Order: sequence, then C-alpha cells, then structure tokens
Amino acid sequence: MKLELYDTTLRDGTQGAGISFTEADRLRVIHALDDLGITYIEAGNFSVGSNDWEIFRRAGEISAGLKHARLVAFGSTRRVGERAFDDAALRAIAKSDVPVVAVFGKSWIYQIEEVLHTTCEENLAMIADTVSFLKTAGKEVIFDAEHFFDGYSDNPAYALRVLSAAAEAGADALVLCDTNGGMLPDIIGMTVEAVRAHLPEAKLGIHCHNDMGMAVACSLSAVLAGAVQVQGTISGIGERCGNTNLCTLIPLLQLKMGFSCVSDEQLTALTHTARFVNEVANLDFDEREPFVGGYAFTHKAGMHIDAVRKHPRTFEHIDPDRVGNSRNMLISALSGRAALREKMAAILPGLTKDSPQVAAVLARVKAAEGRGYQYEDAEASLMLLIYEALGLRRTFFAVETFKVMVGEPYSRGRGAEAEGSSCTAMIKIAVDGAEEITAAEGCGPVNALDLALRRALLRFFPQINRVRLTDYKVRVSGSDSATASVVKVFIESTDGIRVWRTVGVSADIIDASWQALLDSVEFYLLSNDLGALPQTPPKEIF
Repeated sequence: MKLELYDTTLRDGTQGAGISFTEADRLRVIHALDDLGITYIEAGNFSVGSNDWEIFRRAGEISAGLKHARLVAFGSTRRVGERAFDDAALRAIAKSDVPVVAVFGKSWIYQIEEVLHTTCEENLAMIADTVSFLKTAGKEVIFDAEHFFDGYSDNPAYALRVLSAAAEAGADALVLCDTNGGMLPDIIGMTVEAVRAHLPEAKLGIHCHNDMGMAVACSLSAVLAGAVQVQGTISGIGERCGNTNLCTLIPLLQLKMGFSCVSDEQLTALTHTARFVNEVANLDFDEREPFVGGYAFTHKAGMHIDAVRKHPRTFEHIDPDRVGNSRNMLISALSGRAALREKMAAILPGLTKDSPQVAAVLARVKAAEGRGYQYEDAEASLMLLIYEALGLRRTFFAVETFKVMVGEPYSRGRGAEAEGSSCTAMIKIAVDGAEEITAAEGCGPVNALDLALRRALLRFFPQINRVRLTDYKVRVSGSDSATASVVKVFIESTDGIRVWRTVGVSADIIDASWQALLDSVEFYLLSNDLGALPQTPPKEIF
C-alpha cells in the first residue's frame, strides 16, 4: 500500500526553539525533500505579514523544478464573523500558484469557547466557508483538525461534525492532529478506526507531536488503523518536544511494516538528507538518532564486533546501506584485535587479527589510551595513528613555530554579545621548502589558531577553504588535580559532505586543542590525497 509523506519541517519545524531558515535555506531544503520522494512539502505560513510570502510568490517557478513533491501553504480558517472572500491572506493564497493549501480549524469545544470565543456552529461555518472558497479557487485542500483527539475525547459527536463539515465543503484530505502530543498509541488507533467508520470514503492523515516521546508510535498506530497520509519533520524538529520524526517513521513503515513510501533508491538518501537539513538549520546532529545517526550501526564490544563481522544480523536489525548509513567499529580496550583488523582492512586488505601489523597498531592504541587518549569518538585521529604505524602517513606541512597571545576582550558596546576579538595567533609553516607566516585574531585562542592555520595553508592547499569546525568539546581527566588536570579536546569537522572527529590530550588546553586541530586538517588532506593511500577511508567517519 502506498502512503503519502507530508513534511512540515519548514513550517512546524521552524516553531522549534532556535530554528529558522532563510529563503535560500528553504529552497535548498525543498529540493532535498523532493529528491527524497516526499509527497507534500509544507513551505510555510500564508498569514499576513509572514516571512514566507516570497516562497509562495515564486510557487509556480519552484513547483516547476520539483520531480515528486507538491508545494503546500499552511494557514488558518477565516476569522470569526467574517467571510473567507474578505480575508486578505486567503484571497492572496487563492490567487497564487501554490497547488495545495492546508488549513487548520478547531475540533475541540474547549478551544472554540476559550480561545476563539465563538459558538460551535460558527466554528463549523468558518471551516466550511474557508474550504469551499479555496476549492473554488482550484486548490487541493488539506484540512488539519487541530486538537482532534482532545476534542474527540471530550465530545466525539462534535469532533466528527467538524470533519464532516470540511469533507462536505470539498476537503481532499482530513488530518487528525494530536496537537498537544498527549495521546497514547492505542487511543490514537481506536479513534482513527472510529473516524474511518464514520467517513469511510475520506482520505485520513495523522499529525502527531512528541511531548511524551510517542509521536512515531502514535503515527504507526494511526496508519495501521487506516490513515494514508503521515505528517512529520526531519529529525522530529518542532515546537516544544518536536514532531513525528520522519527519519524514523519512513524506514519503520517501509522496512518493518511493508508499506510503500519512497523508492528503495530514495530511501538510501535518508541519512544524507537528515544531516543536510540539520546542517542548514544550524543544529547539532543527534548521532544517536535511529536509522540515520552516526552511532545507529556503531559497535564497540569485542564480542559484538566479532559477531557482526561474521553475521551482521546478529547485532544489526537492518542493513545500514538501505538507509544510506554505514557500519562502524569503535576501537578501545574493549574492542580487541578483531575490531582493529576490521578497521585496518580498509587500508591493507588480507590482514588477519594475528598479523604483526595489527599487533603493532594495537600496542600504539593501548599506549595512547594510557596517556589519556580516547578514540571511540575520534575516528580520524585513530586513522592517522594507523597510517603512521604502517608507514603510510604523509607529512603535508611542518609547523615551525606558533604563538598565541591572549588579551583582555575589547567591547564595541554593552553586553557579552558585543565583545570583539581577544586573542591573536601567529603561525609559521613550511611546505616542500616554501615558508608561510600568517597571523589572525579570534574570539579565543582556539579560534585564532584555527583562522591562522587556515590562512597559512590556503596558499598551498586551496581546498582547505571547504573545511570548517562544527563542534568543540573539552573533557577533564583526573579532576582531583584541579586546574592542573589533563584535558581531552574533541573537534568535529566537515567539508559539507563528510564528517570526521579528532582528539588532543594535554595538561594545556591550548596544546590539546592544537593537536586536535592539526589532526583535523591532516586527516582531510590525507583522505583527499588518493595517490598516498592504498585505499581511501570511508566516505563518512563518525
């Protein structure tokens, strides 16, 4: 059975704290979702004064470039006591080239009386008038029954009248919304079954919020009860605790329950799409996210790694390739030679766990761990250690000297947000006999070092301009030594395609940061220097 996927990342997703998209961002996300095979893409609000109007003004042009999806504008029914024809926003969207309009209306008497301050009959008239007006304008209309499950729990008869009013006015789909996110999956399922019995010809959809961590489970329950359209967002972003996570829901529906959502080829783009949208939204990606997270198919325990090497099904419920993800083996004291051999086999095929090269690298790993290094979340630093132990690590540049000067932050105004650069870094490097000396100011010593190093390398390696740091973490070891404790610095970097992580360890936080920063740059250069490596490392290293 084919299901419709409805993405509301660009509307409901932006209601999450700290999330916003520029017009250019929206266009990039729209095309990524279209490539994924999403049926409907909700591009924003059509309310008067909305920042989304430019997208709708260009709806015809944008829609012409879509291969699979239909663009949707979202808004409310007309106001109390007015006509839909007199509503400026409704008239504007009716005249636009947007092919689909989603309108929400109240289905809970409590909300009608306490929020709209009107009667139940006027609420029904508002819904019917709005849907009819948009249908007359030639739009496909999706009606979102806001707070439907709360309304149905309080007064089933009236909640069903709301749906009937929308259906009789011509609504193409009726979406049942758990707006508060407070319903359990069994209640959702039973309610959807009751609605389907009352309106057997209607196309039903489900829209859930994740306030109890059950949005995906509730959506699955609704589909099993007869809903054919599922709504959600990438990574579940949205207001409060977020919405249904489509990155979890889609593979569950398709791989576990046998429903058709997207093609198998489109499904392999799921991990990339999740990372891309989070990147555009400037969010820290949750590596523990099911199916698409970097840790979703990552193994650490030696027995687990050995079993997965022999039969992946022992500790993997699906093949990670099916969702565009990859298997990863963490190297630590728990992993043993089998895991290290698996990692090294990408460089030197044919190794066994008893090969002397494996023993030599394992000895280096254990020695580094004894000094405080930890490679579980620093795969790039581990790969550099392996290349070095095998005599394959190339020296791209030499740092002849560097200096960091820390001063008092100067302020351009009041408040911490007005503070300017407080540090200066000077670096001298040499590349094949040629020297380069540069300096840079930064908001702190690490930022200054990062900027100065990039500036120095740019002359020799222009591709370094694509690399940027996406995360920086400091962990303290031996905290009983107070300010003299050893610190571990973890840095995450990306070139827009791959993600890699590095580690540095020292009692000096600047030195630890410098180690992790150098590893990040050197790994990028090494992984792109195909002539220096027998085999390129995996595309994404988590």
